[in-house]
Amino acid sequence: MGIGADPKGNRREKLMITEAEGIVIRQIKTAYGRRMIVLLTQKYGRISAGTSITEGGKNKTALALRPFTRGRYELFKGRDSYSINGAETIESHYLLGEDIDKYTCAAGALELTDRMLEDEQPSPGMYNLLSEYLSMLEKRKSDCGTLFLAFRIKALELFGSGINVKSCVRCGKTEGLTRISVPDGGALCGDCAGPSAELNPLIFEVGDDIIKIVDFIQTYPLRALEKLSVPDPLRNKITKIVKAHYSYHLGIDSLKSESLII
Repeated sequence: MGIGADPKGNRREKLMITEAEGIVIRQIKTAYGRRMIVLLTQKYGRISAGTSITEGGKNKTALALRPFTRGRYELFKGRDSYSINGAETIESHYLLGEDIDKYTCAAGALELTDRMLEDEQPSPGMYNLLSEYLSMLEKRKSDCGTLFLAFRIKALELFGSGINVKSCVRCGKTEGLTRISVPDGGALCGDCAGPSAELNPLIFEVGDDIIKIVDFIQTYPLRALEKLSVPDPLRNKITKIVKAHYSYHLGIDSLKSESLII
């Protein structure tokens, strides 16, 4: 609404009320019963908004302020901050809190999203990915870790750091891919990797199975991976490669929730 002036000629800020759909990433208790809610919104990207709305009770407004919830939020925007005036729950995803595996995989996705995004930088792709992931995770019967791995790989792609496994990133060969090089951003054939690859902790030895799994996840949308299940040994190997990519390319090291994820 811009800047106006009071009768004495002093400049005053005109505040704006707006509405946005968002997902609660986390909340922080502050002084005098207020809380700071970190939201990933469709319209504004990641924002932090203060609120005095009480946490107690089972009303729709209270539910809409809890992590994992997708809701509609009335925001009061000043020059330097947001406040939440009202909220309405669209999806609470409350079942995620009733299963330890689902909860830890959901918490890991929220933490990763929080660390990947800058404030007020809209990312519709990340918003849609996170929303779809939470809905799929809530309905999943088993092997939540595979879905979380797929989420990580998809998020990595959205930020331009996908793992190229279609061909050797150095010579273009499509066969004989035996390594994934984190600094190079993808697969290497045996000739390009050379004997020194074994000494580099950022170059991982892989088999055709790992190449195919990563390629499959990157080729299809998340919703098509609903029934995908990767055996623990393979999933653990791919997870190490993905974590190394996050650390090297995006500066994101281990997540606090990682130690709980099965």
